Amino acid sequence: MVDLALHLLVFLFFAAFLAGFIDSIAGGGGMITIPAMLLAGIPPLETLGTNKLQSLFGSGSATLAYARAGHVRLGEQLPMAALSALGAVFGALLATVVPGDVLKVILPFLLVAIAVYFGLKPNIGDVDKHRRMSVFPFTVTVVPAIGFYDGVFGPGTGSFFMLAFVTLAGFGVLKATAHTKLLNFGSNVGAFVVFLLYGVVLWKVGLVMGAGQFLGA
Repeated sequence: MVDLALHLLVFLFFAAFLAGFIDSIAGGGGMITIPAMLLAGIPPLETLGTNKLQSLFGSGSATLAYARAGHVRLGEQLPMAALSALGAVFGALLATVVPGDVLKVILPFLLVAIAVYFGLKPNIGDVDKHRRMSVFPFTVTVVPAIGFYDGVFGPGTGSFFMLAFVTLAGFGVLKATAHTKLLNFGSNVGAFVVFLLYGVVLWKVGLVMGAGQFLGA
């Protein structure tokens, strides 16, 4: 059981606050929260599990905001969200069987790789919006694949969804954003359920960070 000192909880609250702010602008808040938890001494698997709890606050509030604005159409988007969640379930299951020592070595390299991606990725307004895949094959292949990534690691998931919706499905930016928020929430839920069942969610840490995430967004 990880029991963090008050100053570390305060540190994680502000890390999540900053992550929520960055997520609301460009995405990639996990690039802040995951290293912050590792620096606070939280084991890798508990870091991934707790990160999913705090991520629910940001993705959930964003989904609710888009739903209130009338941009979320459950009839069209719910099957995608379900497959995103299913992919995340399998990703999280993979994360639970990787030894902690291996995760401790892998996570920094993954963080660097995603940081490079964010540094080089095109502006979403500059990419070609031509549809290259119809809805069904996109839904059953690309969506669960990105969900799987979110389950096993996570940072950059929203950016991957956005890029896929615009460059492969041909969505406009507003429609792509609305779909991304719901699907990211779905993958967070799917992964969170697995991590919860495996007992690797630190509730106090996750709720403190969730509050920071919500306020930062």
